[in-house]
Order: sequence, then C-alpha cells, then structure tokens
Amino acid sequence: MEPAPAKAKPQGRLLVSTQLDAKDELEERLERCVGIVQSLSNGLSEREANDALTANVCKGPLQHEEVCLGLFSLVLTEPSQAQRCYRDLTLVNRDGMNVILVKINQILMEKFLKLQDVPRTQLVWLVRELVKSGMMGADGVVMTLLKQIAGGDISTKNLWLAENVLDILQEQKEWISKSGMLIAMSVYTYLRLIVDHGAPTLLTLRQKEVDFCIGMLREKFSECLIIGRDLVRLLQNVARIPEMELLWRDMLHNPQALSPQFTGLLQLLTARTSRKFLACRLTPDMETKLLFMTSRVRFGQQKRYQDWFQRQYLSTAESQSLRCDLIRYICGVVHPSNEVLSSDILPRWAIIGWLLTTCTSNVAASNAKLALFYDWLFFNPEKDSIMNIEPAILVMHHSMKPHPAITATLLDFMCRIIPHFFPPLESQVRQGVFNSLTFIMEKRVLAHLAPLFDNPKLDRELRSMLRERFPEFCSSPSPPTEVKMEESSSLDMDNHVLDKDEGCYDNTEAAFSDDEEEVNNKGKKREFRFHPIKEAVLEEPADITPWLDQLDDTMKEKVLQLQKTSDAETQCEVMQEIVDLILEEDFDTEQMSAMASCLAELFRDHFRGDVLPEEITEESLEESVCKPVCLIFRNLVTMQEDNSGFSVLLEMLAELYQKQPKIGYHLLYYLKASKAANGKMMLYESFAQATALGDLHTCLMMDMKACQEDDIRLLCYLTPSIYSEFPDETLRSGELLNMIVAVIDSTQLQELMCHVMMGSLVMFRKDSVLNILIQSLDWETFEQYSTWQLFLAHSIPLETIIPILQHLKYKEHPEALSCLLLQLRREKPSEEMVKMVLSRPCHPEDQFTTSILRHWASKYDDTLGEHVKAQLIKNNNQPRKRQSLRSSSSKLAQLTLEQILEHMDNLRLSLSNTKNNCEYTLPRPLIIDDLLIADWFCLSPPVFTQTPILQALQHVQASCDEAHKMRFSDLFALAEEYEDSQAKPPKSRRKAPASSPRSRKGAAPPTNNEEESASSSASEEEDSKPKAPKRKRKGSSAVGSDSD
Repeated sequence: MEPAPAKAKPQGRLLVSTQLDAKDELEERLERCVGIVQSLSNGLSEREANDALTANVCKGPLQHEEVCLGLFSLVLTEPSQAQRCYRDLTLVNRDGMNVILVKINQILMEKFLKLQDVPRTQLVWLVRELVKSGMMGADGVVMTLLKQIAGGDISTKNLWLAENVLDILQEQKEWISKSGMLIAMSVYTYLRLIVDHGAPTLLTLRQKEVDFCIGMLREKFSECLIIGRDLVRLLQNVARIPEMELLWRDMLHNPQALSPQFTGLLQLLTARTSRKFLACRLTPDMETKLLFMTSRVRFGQQKRYQDWFQRQYLSTAESQSLRCDLIRYICGVVHPSNEVLSSDILPRWAIIGWLLTTCTSNVAASNAKLALFYDWLFFNPEKDSIMNIEPAILVMHHSMKPHPAITATLLDFMCRIIPHFFPPLESQVRQGVFNSLTFIMEKRVLAHLAPLFDNPKLDRELRSMLRERFPEFCSSPSPPTEVKMEESSSLDMDNHVLDKDEGCYDNTEAAFSDDEEEVNNKGKKREFRFHPIKEAVLEEPADITPWLDQLDDTMKEKVLQLQKTSDAETQCEVMQEIVDLILEEDFDTEQMSAMASCLAELFRDHFRGDVLPEEITEESLEESVCKPVCLIFRNLVTMQEDNSGFSVLLEMLAELYQKQPKIGYHLLYYLKASKAANGKMMLYESFAQATALGDLHTCLMMDMKACQEDDIRLLCYLTPSIYSEFPDETLRSGELLNMIVAVIDSTQLQELMCHVMMGSLVMFRKDSVLNILIQSLDWETFEQYSTWQLFLAHSIPLETIIPILQHLKYKEHPEALSCLLLQLRREKPSEEMVKMVLSRPCHPEDQFTTSILRHWASKYDDTLGEHVKAQLIKNNNQPRKRQSLRSSSSKLAQLTLEQILEHMDNLRLSLSNTKNNCEYTLPRPLIIDDLLIADWFCLSPPVFTQTPILQALQHVQASCDEAHKMRFSDLFALAEEYEDSQAKPPKSRRKAPASSPRSRKGAAPPTNNEEESASSSASEEEDSKPKAPKRKRKGSSAVGSDSD
C-alpha cells in the first residue's frame, strides 16, 4: 500500500524546503516585509510609491528596516523588478546599506546552500550592483562570497559562482585596489581553484583565473605578501603554467621587479599564514562540520560523522585536492583549549590521520603530507605556534602500533623533504625541522622521540636515514616496544591521550593484539583500547567529578544519589526528580552540557548489549523501556509541543545526544515499543531538528547506521515504523535500504517480505523505485538479490522499472538481469516491455533478449507478433541517419531497426537449432485442404508464423538497403515463403517437408514439374498484385513432392 501523501504546504520563493521542514524564520520575516512594501506601493505610480516608502521609513528604525528588507527580498525573488527595487532601496536607505549588507552576510554564511536558483542568481547580481556603487562594506560581502566557492568541486553551480565572482573582480579592479585584504584573499582563492580547473572543458575559465592572478601578483605584490608561506605552496602547484613560470623566475632571480619590499623567497616562507586565508578555502558548511567534530564528538564515536563528511565532500575524484585545504585548516585554525585537549573529544591528529587514509592518488597523498609538515620547514619558536606542528608528530606516534605504514611514510617524507623542498634553502629547512622537534620535546608533546625514530616496526633503511638526519633524537640504544607519554604540566598546547584509541581514524572493525603483545602487557594497565569492544572489557566505575561542580547543590545531590543507587526502580524515581528539577529551574547551556555529560557517564551500561528482548511480547517490550534514561522520553511524550518544558527537555536530549549518539535509536525504539508513546513517532522529528545536525534526514540516517552496527534485530524491528512514519526521508533514496540489506540474513529478509505482503511495510513507491534499483547495481550480490526480493513483494507494476534494462550490462549486472528475467517470464508482454527488451545491445554471450523472446513466443506468440510489428514499422519509417545519431548521442541503449532485426534473427536461430521445431507448431495432418500452408507452418518457427511479423518483415525488406538484405537474408526468406504460400492455390497432393533456407543450400536440382509449378505460381502472383522485385537467393531450390 502507498503511504498517504503529506499535506502540501506552500513552497517559499527564497529557500528550498521539504514538506517536513519547519518554515524558516528568516524567510518568514522577509515575506512579511515584502507584504508591507506591497501594501504601501500597490496601485501607486513609481513616484507616489517612492514617496510612500520614504514617508514610512522616516517613522523609525523598525519601519526603515522593514522597508529595506522588503525591497531586498523583492530583488532576490522578482528578477523583473530587481532594477527598480534596487533603485528604490538606494533612495530610501538611511544607514549606508548596512542592514542589507548584514542580511547578505547572514544568508551567505547560513542559508546559501538552501537558496533556490533564482535567488542565488539575484544575490550575485545584487553584490555586483553594490560593488559598482562603491558601497562601503561591500568588500566584506565579496570575501564571504569567495568563501562559498568550494575547492575540489567542479559541479555546475560551483563553476558558475567562481566565474561570476571572478567577473565582478575583473570588472571592478579599481575598486578592489582600495582593499589590500580583498586583493590577497581573491588571489589566494583563485590560485587554489586553478588546480581544480585543468579539464579541457574548463580551460577558458582557468585562463581567466590565471590572467587575474598574474595581474594582481605583478601589480599588487606588496598586498599579496601578507598571505605568507602558503602563497608559495599554492604557486608551486601551478608552476608549470607558462605565465606562472615567468613569475617564478622573477621571484627567484629578480624579486625587486615585483615589489621594492620583497627581498626573496625566504621572506615569504618565514612568514606564518594568517588564519583568515586558511579558513577562506572551506565553505561555511564544511567549517561548521569540522568544528563540530573537533569540539563536540567523543573520541571513538566519530566514524559516522566521518562517513557523512566523506559522502558529502570527499567522494569525487576532484575532491582529492580538498584534503590539503582541510589539513591546513586543522593545523592552522583549529587550536583547542586545554579543557578540550584533556577531555575525550576527538583530537585533531585523528581527523588528519583519517584524511591521509582517504587519499587515493599519489599526487594527493604527497600534497597532503606537505600540507601537514608545511609549518615545520621554517618553524621559528618565537613567531610560530606549537599547535601548528603538534598534529603531525601525534599522527606518527599514534599510528605506530596499529598503522606502522602511515608512520613510516610520514617519517620518510619528513627526511626527504629537507634536501628536496628547495635546494638553495636546504640548511634553513633542516634548521626548521630541527626547531620543530626540539620544541615538541620542550613542550612535552612527546617525552622522547627515540621510541618513534628507532622503532623496530620501521624498516632498517628508514631507521638508518633517521639516525643520519636526526642523531640528537635517536639516543636510546634499546628502544622500548611501547611509546610512553609523561604527565604534563599545564602548558597551552599539551595533548595527552594516554587512554585514546590508536586505531581511531581507520574504518576497520575491532582488532586483537598478537599473543606476544598480550603476554607483554599482562599485569600492566593497557594503554590503548579498541572501541567496538571497549565497553565490554571496561569495568571502571563512572567518574562524573569533572562536571559535578558546574551543577547547583540540589541538582548535584540528586546526581550523586543516582550514581550511588543500583536498583533500577529507585534510579527511575531519582531520574524523575532530576527531570522535575530541570523543568523547574532555569538551566543555562553550561549546566545543560554538564548534566548531559553526567547522565551519559552514569547510563553507559544502558547502551550496552541488545535493546530488543529475546522474546517479543507486550510485557517484555514494556519492561525493556523502563530504564532511567527512558524517563526523559516518557516526559517528552506526555507534554504538548507548545509547553515551555518541552523545548527544555528537547534541548537536554540534544545535549545528551552529543555525548552518547546511541540515544537517537533508543528514542526511536521507545517511540515504537512503549504503549505510552503510541502514535507519537513524529516526536523524533522535533528531536532531530533540536540536535546540532538540525536535519531530519541526516539525523535519521546516522541513527539507523548506529543501530545497524550495534543491533541488527533492532534494525529490522524498527524498519516498518521508520518507513511508514518518515516516507519522504526513507523512500526517496536507497541509503536506508542499503543499510538493511547489507546486514540482514535470509530469515530476516523473509520477515520483511511478510511485512510488505501484509501491508505494514512499504519500502518502494512508484516515483522513486527505479532510481533506487539503479543505485543498487553497485551493491554486493546478496544485497542486490535481497533488494529485488523486497521489490517483488510489492505490488508495483513491472513496467514502472522496465527502463532499468537500459542500464544493465550482461557481465556487470547478472543479479538484476536474472531477477528481471524471472519476473518477465510471468508477465504478458506489453509494447513497452518488448521495446525495452529489444533495446538491449546484441552480444553473442548475452542471451537475455533471446531467452525472454523465446519464452513469450511459446506462450503469447500473437501478442508478441503485434508488438514486434509495431517496433519494426516504427523504426523502419525513421531515417537511417537520424537513427544512428540518436543511438550515438546517448549513453543509454536506443532502439534501432538493425537492433530489432539482429534480435529477431537470433530468435530464429535459437528456435531453428531445437531438434524438432514442429513440436512448437501445429501437428502435421495427413490430409489437409491447404497442404502448402500446413507444410510451411511446420518448417517455420512459431512466432514467425504470425502474420503481423511477416508483414512487417516484408515492409522492411522492401525499403532496406542491399547490405541489410544480405545480412538478414534468412530472416527475410521467411517473409518471402509466407508471401509465396499466400499466393499459391490449394493442390491435391501433399508436398514433402521443406527445410530452412540455410539447410536447403546444396539441395538437389528441382524437377521439370517443380520448375513449371514454381514459374506458374509466380506468374499468377504477378498478375494478381504488384510486388517489389525479389532478391535471388544463392543455393535455394524448390521443394520436391511425393506422389500419392
């Protein structure tokens, strides 16, 4: 059964939204302002309207802002009125466009990705007009717009934005020259983008970018000097472009030609790059997600966030270059506080290690390593920060045990970059790396470097090279097998991670140590744990001391009481008292976060093991949702959404979600299993919008992914409710379906199919099923078979998905082809089915089309004949050139006349190769009135006895060229024999059975009687009707006859 469609809500004209999205506050406000402007100016002339708006603006600041925002909104949504509205805006504005500039910046930073196409185009147009007018503050807007141009992205929208902003900068060079920061920012941006635009189709845009950068660098090099050492890094990436090569020559041999203040390359390399430039190459959305991971995500729970980030930004080939931007941003911008460094928040080195493992090309990997070590090369302890060099050493240290290859390649790179980065400055680079290592030891990032540099896991050649390059740091004669880290002093950079997982950035599952390591560690406190099994082996009591002091006395007392109590019923009572206190008191964000941390620590046992009872009954389900943590769920369920306490508890739950992500699918389970929550599943939508993710689809997919990893039975239990309650989030893509079929077994598959058959589960709908099945073509074999089984359990007509045949290749997609073949054999052929089947390319090894046509020919020969005739006639009437152009212009298979004839000839051969063709046709009678026709029925394959096909073949033969007549001679022979049999009068004797055209080759010459008979019948046919001249077939002869 199809899910009931959601009630349609009016779609705004500014932002893209779905039926489930709440109305955006900014869009609502702008719509109200538009209404005010229209109420003031409707029915008035332009002059009168302007006077009315001016009079309203003079009433006060609120009216001024409303009118300005109303005109601003009209500029974005009404292109035809944009010029007039902008003119009115400049006339009525009283604050130098400040209110507009602020709102543009807000949209660019928070709403740009959600803008509809028209407002996006109009926003760039408005920025262009503001720049033309020389509006003060417009340079800040342009810099924000530059930030929205994503690196590693050659999508149409991103290229359009890059080109349009570049046009603004080129048109207004005089205006740009007034802002040194804008010059430097635009040069930094487009030098970086040139690398992404090397494809032949993008050469025009790349040349414009090169011309702009060269012009700015030669004319405004002094302003570009403020970029610092990363300017050299970007110029290295484009050094092979001829114009850039000339610039490099001047930088190396004639620096004064560029700027009197420029003394040479060393001046740039020793200048640290400002955070502003490193941050400008990440879009606001990327930056928000990275900051979220480095400030809110607990170590060991980062995999789903990394997976989401990789799907969103790092999944294309072009995105390889983005990794350098991310690593430079993490090293140079993300500098966590002491509190974060000493907590269990995901450390920077773990994210960088993960980014290094996602590099799939050698060039991208080398550039990523250079980005990581770039601040090492000319490090000066007096000017540079330890935070810039700390991630690299920690990546190497923490990778040594689980991933020695990563440590080895980074150490090798560090050694080799010294002589090869820039040979004339080798001594300075060596000193910079030496300064970095010395400062690392001084600040106690690592207590000793010998265990890292002289570790037995490194190969002998690398260890020898390290001893040669850095003898000062390889003094330990017998390096220990484990790296130790000392207790730190409260320095501004210490990152102590004694208890953190060493395999954090790898996407593998839990691993176990070697037997030897297990023996060595016996009796000692282990220094690393693997998170998928970590909770099962730890028995330490919950430590909530760091957060207790942030709570008031009453709340602290209740939390301590909760900690001391082990009885579940008493814990529930105390938890209810805590919830009451939260609702009564005015909790601030800091207290809310501390309380969430306490609860996550105290309830960690509740998130271990299976959630779903072994035997599912009403009693067992109710018992399973009687945990203390479920008290928050229960209180939310009983509240109305307009209750003030509802939002407070929702905020509490969102904070708890940051500390313990499993809370998401536990909430889903409670809403399904608890009687008290019956019909309240949409509460989850409010929860998703309250989280930091703020998006129902993302939150739901992440929670279901976590559930898939923890409890497959629970995933199957939740599936019917998730699909029925959130159809727009689950049915529009195959993301959730892939999660399910990737882990279920055959029993669970059968249970899901039963749910579908009973109508309690709908996993496909007509408008999206084809796209999902196309997505599934890349999945594993069992996943594909499971997907097709679930599809076939639905009552969706096969014609809905038959176009998938155009995507299927016989060697690459056997799973889909076999499932389709079995389903097609149960169906009566329709015209669309026959068309799609015939559209498949012909290949000797691909028997799909022949097998299904043969099956249809044996059961529905008349229907098949009509449909084949329709396709033959239709494609024969189209010009041959047009057919060939059409078939070559699309990647999908296109039906051509030649294709149909090939398939029909293959069918003919398949039927003819059967030992006894006549078993598929009419039995041959001994005496029959029309003996010739009876004989002809016996010698022809059954489908080719159908009048429609034979008439169509006659039609095609009459109009096709000689090459096709020769190629398909045996196929056309059937039409000729049919024509002959129709023209002959009944005879009083029975002829001997005839052979197929091919078997007749080399037959005995005909007798005189037969020749006379043949010529006589031909003469009679010519007299009766005109016909196209027939091709003489080599080796054919008339059929002999027996005497009665």
